[in-house]
Amino acid sequence: MATAVVTQEEVLHWLALVMTPGVGTVGLLHLLEKLQSPEAIFRASGSELEATGVSPAQARNIASGCAFEDAADQQQKLLEAGAELISIHDTRYPAQLRQIFDPPLVLFAIGKTELMMTHAVAVVGTRRPTPYGLAAAERLSADLSRAGLTIVSGMARGIDTAAHQSALKQDGATIAVLGCGVDILYPSSNRKLYDDIARRGLLVSEFPMGAPAFPQNFPIRNRIVSGLSLGVVIVEGAQHSGSGITARLAMDQGREVWAVPGNITSTMSWGPNLLIKSGGAKLVQEWTDVTDELPVAVRRDLVARAQQQTGGESSGEQGESNVEEPLKKLARRLLNALQVDVPTQLDDLLETFEGVSSSELISALFDLEMSGLARQLPGKNFVKVW
Repeated sequence: MATAVVTQEEVLHWLALVMTPGVGTVGLLHLLEKLQSPEAIFRASGSELEATGVSPAQARNIASGCAFEDAADQQQKLLEAGAELISIHDTRYPAQLRQIFDPPLVLFAIGKTELMMTHAVAVVGTRRPTPYGLAAAERLSADLSRAGLTIVSGMARGIDTAAHQSALKQDGATIAVLGCGVDILYPSSNRKLYDDIARRGLLVSEFPMGAPAFPQNFPIRNRIVSGLSLGVVIVEGAQHSGSGITARLAMDQGREVWAVPGNITSTMSWGPNLLIKSGGAKLVQEWTDVTDELPVAVRRDLVARAQQQTGGESSGEQGESNVEEPLKKLARRLLNALQVDVPTQLDDLLETFEGVSSSELISALFDLEMSGLARQLPGKNFVKVW
């Protein structure tokens, strides 16, 4: 029973429903199936509620309307934050997410809610990536974004942040699924990213307004990351990591799982390498490894969109033209000397390029950074951008 326009009274009833204590998501979904709407559930008597299968205690909690005061407070916070409530009966609620075993009854959203109706792929990974992992996440996210896919991630430090930022740099679409209220900034270091996504992408959460980022929230929110997506790309993660949980959830939901192989001596590569080894994930070397596995209808949509926007020029050709932009001779030599996965210290570069002054070398490195071809890491270390 999908609805396009939701009144403030309906919003209040949805909030009261999800905030009623003692009734889980699956139980509430069963109630909605029987009684059709939150308003009908709250109008029902205790005996009518029990007849649907809920326990006497649950029926009392619902019939008492004990959650309406908290619901009114939530509704005010929604208005103050410029956020929207999207219920599972709303036409804007993503069809992909509705199909999972325990879809959230409501989503709190700030930004472009229409992005939930687009073709999306999740890119997730460790909070402590290696330079190689960061480079892989940035390149894949940028390429997939140019291909017309929305990038979904969790706005955590590390791989998640890189995925969101890379999509935004391409003027692409990105959705951040938060493990706290959408009005809560977490982590605090991502203030600019939070603001950028609120303005140009979408922030979404099933947790109520003002909810702190409790550790137990993150495994719960991971099912939404995979649920919104056609599949999940894993870029670095320890053997028992959050990205591994997301991969398992994606498998349970019938989603595709891809993994970027890593250095066998790195603990951050254990997760994706084991997924590939076990056959749980397909190996990814480039963005086409992802798009080639998407449904035919999705690939057809992406091709049509690309032709409409670029007149047939492929994203791969665009990437090559960026690399071929004119660079100073020294910058080109530096680019050949830098590696993707092993940082090179400035002093080592000075020793390698004899006869080149430190100011000339720093200037050439700056040119490479501005061209997006190299990145400076802490301690005056430099890596090539993949």
